[in-house]
Amino acid sequence: MSSARDAILGRVRHGIARAEGDDDAARHAVSARLAGHARGLQPARIAIDHEALVDLFVEKAQAVDATVSVVNLAADVPEAVADYLRGRNLPAVAAIAPHGDLDAMDWAEGTMTVHRRAPHPDDAIGINRCFAAVAETGTLIMASGPDSPATMNFLPETHITVVRESDITGSYEDVWDRLRQAGRTGGEAIPRSVNMITGTSRTGDIEQTLQTGVHGPKALHIVVVKEG
Repeated sequence: MSSARDAILGRVRHGIARAEGDDDAARHAVSARLAGHARGLQPARIAIDHEALVDLFVEKAQAVDATVSVVNLAADVPEAVADYLRGRNLPAVAAIAPHGDLDAMDWAEGTMTVHRRAPHPDDAIGINRCFAAVAETGTLIMASGPDSPATMNFLPETHITVVRESDITGSYEDVWDRLRQAGRTGGEAIPRSVNMITGTSRTGDIEQTLQTGVHGPKALHIVVVKEG
């Protein structure tokens, strides 16, 4: 049995013409590829200045049914969120990720009640801080961690996230560069999960009937902060 098995494996090795030296070369090539972080082709539409990238992100996000508000300062975020909730007759009560940027905001000024924790099943509103955003597709990049529970992205019916203008990138390659840099400077590994969110949750059946909110939030609101 062993000799038959060896014969079969020998023919397979011969068929793919892979000698020991070829294996070493292949391993080195893969290692070099992983270490080099080669970038893919970049679409021409993101070869623009950063201000135009921000505008492109807003345009792409709105095209997939997200709503966007832009504020000048981080201190303006609570009132912008409260305005959004009032405009949709939603309760001014939310679960909020325990992120330092969000903790520094005066949520009482926006007449809101916030619970700094991961969301519970009955939380209608969830607020968190976005790691980065991709202008190319209007996508949010959510990196999980103690200050960013992944459930905040999916459990509440209304997901509100805060992103700084400076964290809006052109492409996904830019995001991976940021994640690697965050690991080097912060001494942390790549997050356990990186969720890429483009618009509200939606699904369609075989009859092409589109439904929103089946597998996640029915509404997605993005607050873009120009400074701080």
